[in-house]
Amino acid sequence: MALSSPTPLRYGHCREFSLSAAKATSISNLLVRSLRQTHSKQALRCSLKQPPLTSFFVKPPLSSIFIKPRKPHRPKSVTTTIKSLFTGIVEEMGTVKQLGFDQDNSFTMKIQASTVLEDVHLGDSISVNGTCLTVTEFDTVSSEFSVGLSPETLRKTSLGELESGSLVNLERALSPTTRMGGHFVQGHVDGTGEIVEMTPEGDSLWVKVKVQRELLKYIVPKGFIAIDGTSLTVVDVFDEEPCFNFMLVAYTQQKVVIPLKKVGQKVNLEVDILGKYVERLLSSGFVDSIKSA
Repeated sequence: MALSSPTPLRYGHCREFSLSAAKATSISNLLVRSLRQTHSKQALRCSLKQPPLTSFFVKPPLSSIFIKPRKPHRPKSVTTTIKSLFTGIVEEMGTVKQLGFDQDNSFTMKIQASTVLEDVHLGDSISVNGTCLTVTEFDTVSSEFSVGLSPETLRKTSLGELESGSLVNLERALSPTTRMGGHFVQGHVDGTGEIVEMTPEGDSLWVKVKVQRELLKYIVPKGFIAIDGTSLTVVDVFDEEPCFNFMLVAYTQQKVVIPLKKVGQKVNLEVDILGKYVERLLSSGFVDSIKSA
């Protein structure tokens, strides 16, 4: 109902205005209730589709905000870490005092020696017949030290054939001031060979060793090889047998255990690591990549 134009107010006008105001108030209340109902329906619909309001105030994890770019996946190459190095020049021959299981799963060897104990510490590496072993106990008063032998070491080497009283070649790991008298020996035995001939010539001794073909390919005439930890020079290689030989001079025969062994016994072998590196580079295509560069 439209209001009348501005005129002097009379009683009637005031009554008419008050009626109009009441109607206007009623209409206004109706509109407010309608809006509230509409808003409630919309809020209900929104509540069915959206998460509660409190979820908008939960801080997201930092990882979802600061996303670090992924690094390209690079497969890890399997490499052998060189922890100790030897020369293959035997320092002394030690005597095995005990050999066997001192616990259920622990195979230990106790060796009597003197030179290699002069500056020994727990955890030091000592080559025993060419096998790099860790000192686990030592007694400088009784001149003895102990080393542990893992199942893999027993499978790979000839140490398991030793017994109480056996002599073994010993050499401490290289120090920065050590003279390099032999060649680089890791103390990682590649396999064993079998002595098939021992022939004297003058005061020297020829020794012929039969070896598996997968090792023979790394053995070359006049090349280095470590036999029971002794750095020696290969004389001939017999591919058809498969064997190789070497010669021990009189002095060496007195300092190492090889001459004390008999035909048919095993020796530990470590081939020159340079041959294995060259084979690895050739098989990986390294040389071809250089040529094409």
